[in-house]
Amino acid sequence: MAMRRIEVELGHHRYPIHIGPGLLDDAAMLSALAPGRHVLIVSDAHVAAHYLARVERAFVGKHLASHVLPPGEQEKTLARFGGLMSALAALGASRDATLVALGGGVVGDLTGFAAACWMRGVRFVQLPTSLLAMVDSSVGGKTAVDLPEGKNLVGAFHQPAAVLADTTTLASLPDRELRAGLAEVLKYGALGDAALFDWVQTNTAILLSRDDAALVHAIAQCCLHKAAIVSRDERESGERMLLNFGHTFGHAIEAEQGFGGLVHGEAVAIGMLLAARLSTLLGHAPAADAARLASVLGALGLPVALPAGLDPDALLRRMQLDKKNRSGQLRLILWRGIGQAFVAESVDAATVRRVLAP
Repeated sequence: MAMRRIEVELGHHRYPIHIGPGLLDDAAMLSALAPGRHVLIVSDAHVAAHYLARVERAFVGKHLASHVLPPGEQEKTLARFGGLMSALAALGASRDATLVALGGGVVGDLTGFAAACWMRGVRFVQLPTSLLAMVDSSVGGKTAVDLPEGKNLVGAFHQPAAVLADTTTLASLPDRELRAGLAEVLKYGALGDAALFDWVQTNTAILLSRDDAALVHAIAQCCLHKAAIVSRDERESGERMLLNFGHTFGHAIEAEQGFGGLVHGEAVAIGMLLAARLSTLLGHAPAADAARLASVLGALGLPVALPAGLDPDALLRRMQLDKKNRSGQLRLILWRGIGQAFVAESVDAATVRRVLAP
């Protein structure tokens, strides 16, 4: 299968996204992405067991170190960030260092934030190994860690030098994580591409079977959308906010569960459905589109209801800490139907609570 290449073009920076099988075995390509002396590879224990040795071989001759984290969103903390700072110091990493993020969204976010902060900014490369990271978090330069009060509250915009999405790594991805990634694929259709939404609905079975051609197509379509949006709005001052469809609800769910319950894509699935139902309640969108969204999410094996025991008022308080809000007013991404997301200003909190109520 031919590799797909997509360019992210920013006024100050341009970088490629490579999508296809076998990219982690391309030692020449990997080595070229780290032109300086020092390389720190960051991974988690699950991913490192499969792929770390293969990636390390590409950087023979460099001053190389690897830093392996425990897996899970609960590890995306300031303490783990501090551990990365210490690893860079132990390596003696200079300003020509390259950090390599080998893993899913947690590893990518942590590594990118470390790269943004070490000596006020050094080079980093994304090697995403989860579907969610391939279609979303590895592209666009958002880096962050979580606080107990909320998700991604401490971070920076710092663009990678390149993204290499080796689709053969998806073979070792747990089924739950595959489904979570497909939630983000569907999100792109829901917010701005009705044809992609239709395609996912038609191809749920083949996507769940891990058909490589279907996954490459899905990843490429999502990356094309994100690259175009990021190129127009790198710092999320307008259009890029649409990529957060379902995320304000989803992040509140994750934080309220202490980042140890639903995984990110599952929380986003519920969040999209809550945003769709809120849109219907406010008169913006037909109920039939929310029902169709619920049907496709269910067919993908994703949750469509809030987990039991979550307090609506606690969720609402977490939503009010969301980064998109302005002057204490809720700002949410809603829709007018499939493929038609928009930024809703000053959304009434009491109405939001109605969709959060059991």
